[in-house]
Amino acid sequence: MPESKAFPAILRALADPTRRAVFEQLCRREMSVSELKEGFPISQPAISQHLATLKAAGLVCERREGRFALYRAEPRGLSPLAEWVDRYREFWPERIEKLKRLLKEMES
Repeated sequence: MPESKAFPAILRALADPTRRAVFEQLCRREMSVSELKEGFPISQPAISQHLATLKAAGLVCERREGRFALYRAEPRGLSPLAEWVDRYREFWPERIEKLKRLLKEMES
């Protein structure tokens, strides 16, 4: 199964600890940039840049309310990452069983 084109963008977006924290905040509730800024020791433009990266990766969506932008996590954006993990979740039990058989053979 080929990787989604979104997969590298998701990994890059979540590789940064501040972006991960912003994403986690937005998983709890919808927030404005200024609300997000309160929880981080960085500037509002830096928060906006992190949001732009998360949005480009499909992890965050924006809703306009008058002149304000509100952001929330987009859980479906994690689908390519979840599919990749699932692929390897199926891979490991078989490998572990082979390793167990090999270790038993080595004991004999």
